[in-house]
Amino acid sequence: MESFIQFYQYAIFFYATILVVISLFLAFFGYLNTFKNKLKYTKVEENILLAHPEIAPPISIVAGAYNEEVVVVDATRAFLDLEYPNFEVVIVNDGSKDDTLKLLIEAFDLIEVPHYIIEKVISQPIKRIYKSTNSLYRKLTIVDKKNGGTKADAMNAGLNIAKYDYFVNTDVDCILAKDTLSKVVLPVLDSKIPVIAVGGTMRMVNGCEIDRVQITRVRPPRSFFPIFQETEYLRSYLITKMGWAFFNAIPNVSGGFGLFDKKIVIAAGGYDGESHAEDMDMTLRMIAHMKDHNLPYKIVNTPHSCCWTEGPPNLKILYRQRSRWGRGLLQIFFVHHRFLFNKKYGRMGLVTLPYILIFELLAPLIEILGFFLLLYLFFTSQINVKTFWLMFAYVYLIGLCISILTISLDFSVKKQYRTMFEYVQLIISSSLEAFLYHPFIIFFTLAGYIQLLTRKEFKWGQMTRKGFSQTDKSATSDEKANPPLS
Repeated sequence: MESFIQFYQYAIFFYATILVVISLFLAFFGYLNTFKNKLKYTKVEENILLAHPEIAPPISIVAGAYNEEVVVVDATRAFLDLEYPNFEVVIVNDGSKDDTLKLLIEAFDLIEVPHYIIEKVISQPIKRIYKSTNSLYRKLTIVDKKNGGTKADAMNAGLNIAKYDYFVNTDVDCILAKDTLSKVVLPVLDSKIPVIAVGGTMRMVNGCEIDRVQITRVRPPRSFFPIFQETEYLRSYLITKMGWAFFNAIPNVSGGFGLFDKKIVIAAGGYDGESHAEDMDMTLRMIAHMKDHNLPYKIVNTPHSCCWTEGPPNLKILYRQRSRWGRGLLQIFFVHHRFLFNKKYGRMGLVTLPYILIFELLAPLIEILGFFLLLYLFFTSQINVKTFWLMFAYVYLIGLCISILTISLDFSVKKQYRTMFEYVQLIISSSLEAFLYHPFIIFFTLAGYIQLLTRKEFKWGQMTRKGFSQTDKSATSDEKANPPLS
């Protein structure tokens, strides 16, 4: 036992050191990439794009809806109000049992229209297609389909209907910034190498002031769990994803918001309806498709806040969310183990997936084992107090510094909050994250691993909504798309 404890202590030291080095590495290149993006894509380029619609690639916005009667009409209006010359909105009613479809029909003067569908990707049958008799809503298409049980199936149905070569994958409980489409399409137009996907920064809508499904005042979340998740999201997007993007090694474009090349998604087989992490699964299969056919590609991330989504308001919803993400992460390695350490798949096989395996998938197991070992050492009076506090301060302070760097990056990209005190709130929550929030994440992620291994069946989660005007009190779906890896 003594030799095992000694080995484990050294292993943890080197594990933590390597993780810190990688985190600082990603932070440095994420910082460079953020400022490069800020200098390269300014309002001037966006205004040129809006002034010359002939150069703006048409985009389909595809969003699935299951029992979303409280928010679906407002969300659809908000999608239609985006500032971009060429786009359509496709809302997929995935067999809702409430009044989701009825409210859409009434609000947008919809009538059923004849349809002929070429099924490019597999989904449950589409029953009806609706278009509006009102010219104000000519960009809107409503798809009514048989329930497929997952967001992935709804997205596949939407792809079979979507007209344009690029599509945005989002949710009806998300609020998109009005200039979102311009921000994510500029990297596509600018690159000589085909850009197959673009991610944008997501953050918490909890606490924000909202009028007609537009954010009029950005505030940090007031409730307990969302304020931790706000910093977590920013750290993941502005540090981790922007860092990976510098090397064209992003492993996951979030299903909450992302722009995709529809041809590549269809060529890769569309979304997997059996996946608990359909966004990461899709990203990996797109990369694999490009590698299998020796095609050049880029996956880009923009540091701009493009999408606001609801954070879990209570422990029950946080458990649903994180256990699902845990199931999805473990499932990825069961399904795509052939990519791991496979040089054929380049950075994905040799860098990003090994990193995710060692520092994402195994991290909760290592931490929980370390916790119980620490208890054992404490009760057997074997703890070297000086070494313990030195190690703890070493890891804790590095993590806090990265969080502070993240907050400063967000401030530099665009000052979303009006007062410095609101930024201080994020710093305070970051300093408490390791004690008050992170332990829940560890246990809930491990619960997700156990759920997958015991082969429990999961479907679209039942969502509780109170409308966008009360987002701080509303619940979030356990089927919310995975966040970026952190």
